[in-house]
Amino acid sequence: MKRTVTTILALTIFISLATPCTSVIISGKHTPDGRPLMWKHRDTQAFDNKLVFINDGKYNAIALVNSDDPDAGKIWIGFNSAGFSIMNTLSYNIEGDGANNGSFMREALTECETVEDFERFIEDYPQPRNVRSNFGVIDAQGGAAFFETGHYTYTRFDADDKRVAPHGYIVRTNFSFDGEMNEGAGYIRFGTAEKMFYKASGEGKLSLQFLLEEALISLENSLTGQNARENMLPAGQENYMYFQDFINRFTSTSSLVVQGVKEGESPLLTTMWSMVGFPLGSVAIPVWLTPGGHLPETVTAPGIENSEICDFSLEVKKKMIPSRRGSTQYYINTTKAFNADNTGITQQLLEVTRNIYNMTAEKTGQWQTDGKPNENEVRSLYNSFDLMVREAYGKILGE
Repeated sequence: MKRTVTTILALTIFISLATPCTSVIISGKHTPDGRPLMWKHRDTQAFDNKLVFINDGKYNAIALVNSDDPDAGKIWIGFNSAGFSIMNTLSYNIEGDGANNGSFMREALTECETVEDFERFIEDYPQPRNVRSNFGVIDAQGGAAFFETGHYTYTRFDADDKRVAPHGYIVRTNFSFDGEMNEGAGYIRFGTAEKMFYKASGEGKLSLQFLLEEALISLENSLTGQNARENMLPAGQENYMYFQDFINRFTSTSSLVVQGVKEGESPLLTTMWSMVGFPLGSVAIPVWLTPGGHLPETVTAPGIENSEICDFSLEVKKKMIPSRRGSTQYYINTTKAFNADNTGITQQLLEVTRNIYNMTAEKTGQWQTDGKPNENEVRSLYNSFDLMVREAYGKILGE
């Protein structure tokens, strides 16, 4: 019995260290352009990630999956052709075991159109559900909510409810507000995200650009006050920082933002900005659902192959975290990511993200007028993104 208890305890500790995701939903009533935003920063020991097109349900979809999941049986964030989007963070202070989290989201993604549909999906799902998550969802009708969901119960939190979201956003990490008090995980990351989003809300900057340029590549600890993007040292100097309680950490594997649509806009204008792979070493690439189900070559791959951009990101991760012996993997050389000379890897890749953002803005403005993306223009953009990504990593990895 002692051995069994010890094994279970060790497994619980391993899981809590391995899947510490951070997520936020923002009501469209509080963003500058009126479109809701949904962000998931994924952490897992499954370092190989990619995007896939799914077309075997009521709605077509694009989702993030583990690369060794050839049938996309479990998804971790995604959006569908009705404009419905879903993500999760594993919760450690509510009942349930979480074994079904990914397949639960996969089924919901291909069947639900609205937040209300998802609530009915939860209610009708056979119990015990075998889930243990904070599920975040948005839709094309302006809905934005978290559902803290376990085996038998769930609690809904709406981003438009001023009692729970006075500033129009909701943050979740690895504990639930309706769970056991002071249990769970991710309290420091929660504090860091709350600090960032509270400041952004006060400045009217709860925007896509804020997420892409600040949140997704955050290297800050709200408890200690450390922030690798402040008082940066010159390139060439080494500055190791323990970063396991940061939003970006050794187990960070992808960071994605779904930008929804305004009420009345076509759900096909929903965009998922996808930073696939180690976020500090990746680039945010937008994707849209088109009839052909096309994706940029660098973010997807057939079978159980890994995506090209994920491989690139894991290579540059080695430059930032050169040692993997014992706990040394939890120390990042911050000047490799951000430095005073603006030559850090993350800084260089951020410029690529900015260029992609500007290229995309030129097209999406016209698409919003036309009512949907132009498939030929989407494919042309994808080709340009792939070229930009490959050129950027060729330069960085060749240094």
